[in-house]
Amino acid sequence: MKFLRYLPLAALAVMTASCSKDNDANQQSKLEVRLMDAPGDYSRVVLDVRQIEVHLQDASSPDGWQLLPFQAQTINVLEYVNGKSALLVSTDFEPGDIREIRLLLGPDSYLIGRDGQRYDLKTPSGQSSGVKLKLDNVSLQERETYQLLLDFDVARSIVERGNWKPGNDKKERYLLKPVIRVVAQDLRGGLRGTATPAAAMPQVLAIRSSITVPDTFSTAADASGSFQLSNLPSGTYRVELFPTTTAPTGQAAYRSVVQPNVTVTNDKVTELGSIRLQ
Repeated sequence: MKFLRYLPLAALAVMTASCSKDNDANQQSKLEVRLMDAPGDYSRVVLDVRQIEVHLQDASSPDGWQLLPFQAQTINVLEYVNGKSALLVSTDFEPGDIREIRLLLGPDSYLIGRDGQRYDLKTPSGQSSGVKLKLDNVSLQERETYQLLLDFDVARSIVERGNWKPGNDKKERYLLKPVIRVVAQDLRGGLRGTATPAAAMPQVLAIRSSITVPDTFSTAADASGSFQLSNLPSGTYRVELFPTTTAPTGQAAYRSVVQPNVTVTNDKVTELGSIRLQ
């Protein structure tokens, strides 16, 4: 404490600000928003998603909407079936309750039918006020990852006008009335193992291969060779270990190791056991 008395005030300010930022970072949650789909009888169904927001107050309050860091894009939802999902948002987030999530859709949603023709999808309510989805008991805790999985039901979301006939304006055939189920969960899956020899000091990658665009999570083995990855979403992973040192003279060279088809489930840590790199 005597040492601190002799520090310049500017240095103390920098140290205080740095500690404050570190503490804030340690108290953050992480929020993921993903989209998946149930198959439908079309070649393509493309959603024009412009914004994603969450509501942090009671539903009756018009305030409390927070814009999430999402890049506007068109998404062919039929690419994300059979366990595959599209990562829309992954961001640090203040711990607390989330009441609703809202998707604002643009005018460029469309489908390609089995006839190969393009049909625009009109969204009467979604284009003006957004598609609002209520959330029950979603509370983000410090240092935890929370996932909102938007399960889009193509068959129920696309409505064909009863009076439309071939030869009529293609833009008038279908309406888009999104039916989306929200699956909310804490991500508490994980995996761990031990690399031998520990002197190889490997980097460890866990690549979730069960989605269209794989997620990659990384860590490094400690001095004893142990490693663990936490807050992983459920799925099938490819685990890769890359030595960062060179074996001593006279010993076999360290090698990279790949373990495919590693299953991670929520609320469970998958044990990989001892992995030899030599």
